[in-house]
Amino acid sequence: GTADTEAYEFQEIYGLETLVMPPNRPSQRIDQLDRVYKTTKEKYQAAVAEIRECYQRGQPVLVGTTSIENSEIIDQLLTQENLPHQVLNAKQHAREADIVAQAGRPKMITIATNMAGRGTDIVLGGNLQMAIDALDADDSLDEAGKSAKAEQLRVQWAADHEFVKSVGGLRIVATERHESRRIDNQLRGRSGRQGDNGSSRFFLSLDDPLMRIFAGDRVRAIMDKLKMPEGEAIEAGIVTRSIESAQRKVESRNFDIRKQLLEYDDVANDQRKVIYQQRNDILDATVLSEQIKSLREGCFTDLTRAYVPEDSVEEQWDLAGLEKALAQDWHISLNLTQDVNAAQQIEDSDILEKVISAANAAFDAKVEQIGEENFTHFERMVLLQSIDTHWREHLSSLDYLRQGIHLRGYAQKQPKQEYKREAFELFGQLLDAVKNDVTKVLMTVKVQSSEEIERAAEDLESRAEKIANVTYTAPTETGEVQTVLDDSTVQASNAVPRVGRNEPCPCGSGKKYKHCHGKLA
Repeated sequence: GTADTEAYEFQEIYGLETLVMPPNRPSQRIDQLDRVYKTTKEKYQAAVAEIRECYQRGQPVLVGTTSIENSEIIDQLLTQENLPHQVLNAKQHAREADIVAQAGRPKMITIATNMAGRGTDIVLGGNLQMAIDALDADDSLDEAGKSAKAEQLRVQWAADHEFVKSVGGLRIVATERHESRRIDNQLRGRSGRQGDNGSSRFFLSLDDPLMRIFAGDRVRAIMDKLKMPEGEAIEAGIVTRSIESAQRKVESRNFDIRKQLLEYDDVANDQRKVIYQQRNDILDATVLSEQIKSLREGCFTDLTRAYVPEDSVEEQWDLAGLEKALAQDWHISLNLTQDVNAAQQIEDSDILEKVISAANAAFDAKVEQIGEENFTHFERMVLLQSIDTHWREHLSSLDYLRQGIHLRGYAQKQPKQEYKREAFELFGQLLDAVKNDVTKVLMTVKVQSSEEIERAAEDLESRAEKIANVTYTAPTETGEVQTVLDDSTVQASNAVPRVGRNEPCPCGSGKKYKHCHGKLA
């Protein structure tokens, strides 16, 4: 039932309805009013006194803390009082289940943080089944001895169980309120399980973070007016309700933070679905020709429109620039100027059609040269690699955008809307980058013959041999390092004739060598 306090958030954000399951047996736990003390010292003293009283009458106690530091403070105070206890926090995670399982035995004191041991039930009188399992693992006893010992354990457990119930069941002593009522309810819910009796109480101080922020000054003023002596606590329903109201404010603030975070994450999540769907389509497809063709035509359409705008007149066209870009960047030779001059009437769409046709022809020739099956594998590899690379860069860009988008509020703009708008623009740039990169690689890939590959390998081996022939000798007395080359690999340093400073420069500039390239020597 602890999810009931978060029912609005489940409904608002996730569209989930929260149903509270009724208990198997009616709860007999008594949740007592909070006790509020003036200082932290008084709070801990009162909590230790409460624990001592429970120990003296044999009632098991579970002490709840919000942090490991607070649990260690309680640990030290109980040690000073010579009260035997168990500490359950992140440092004792290996024994967590064992400690919690036995927390319901008479005179047992267990200190636990709010997250520790929540997966194990606390049974009044201790966990009988765990004790029997430990007995079965004891090889020193025979079967008859184990049976007799198990019967003794059952009798002892029944007596302990009834005794703990008679002294009030498991006592919950909490040393601080959490920011969320849900966690407080979870702590209280450790007691009174399955119809058992039990009780709980929170010991608070005005120095606690929650009290200091929301109710500290007001309650402190009341205490000062009443001239309450040291160690005296306020215990009233209005104080408990005031604290719960403060918790609701914190929960509301945290809800708004989570809701905003989710709205920002939804932007990246929608884009992630598109990218992952594209990757799955690429992996599932046996032939990628249609996808590659769409990317290629889109790429050359963008290129053409940069020089020949859509719905423009001939005077606005830069055909020379388009021809140069096609030749230099794409190795496509087109004489568009000649075609335009030869035609009586030509539209910008005709220019675009010529460019796309030439690009498709060049691509088809490359596929035929390599082989369609081999080229399909290459296409898939290039597509996936390009998408993955640009997607990683895109996620980094979204992180940078997210960090500073709140500053748009100073310009009277909605940061959330600005983030969505710019994230959409970045995603468009990502798709364009993938389109251009994939088309560039597939259109300009160079196919090497087996002879060229062998020649390159021989050249690489030759260079490796030259490097291997370089030897190193120890430094000379002057500290210089001598490098010795094999005679067969030494290049003649005088292969190029030495140029005098006043002679003409070999570059052909007509200047003297000292005034030309001699300056760089």
